[in-house]
Amino acid sequence: MASEMYSLKTDGDKPLSENFKVKEFACKDGANTVLVDSELVEVLQKVRDHFNRPVTITSGYRTIGHNKRVGGSPNSQHLLGTAADIQVKDTPPEFVAEYAETLLSGRGGIGLYRKKQGRAKGWVHIDVRQKKARWQL
Repeated sequence: MASEMYSLKTDGDKPLSENFKVKEFACKDGANTVLVDSELVEVLQKVRDHFNRPVTITSGYRTIGHNKRVGGSPNSQHLLGTAADIQVKDTPPEFVAEYAETLLSGRGGIGLYRKKQGRAKGWVHIDVRQKKARWQL
């Protein structure tokens, strides 16, 4: 699958799936361009359906400038529209990462960011790269 380019201004309310719209993937710096990979949307919809709870995308597409400001990797999947950092309402990130593994076994990126001192909430990074990558912080 490939990332599609959208305009936040004209496409922001466009549904990408039953529970996700373009604006949820927009860069936090307010850029109009939004890149979103359709396979990523499918994976996130499966997460939403499995837990039957709202999924909040805390970071989707990132512009190069925003990615630098937040300390993202220069090769971040967020730059390509193939990644999202998510939180599932009332669900520990460990459970979300565990389920994501069933969807992306052998490929994709899954990063588990646990709740800890200095971090009010945990989250899970999910991306749809072809190679397998796993990490925990």
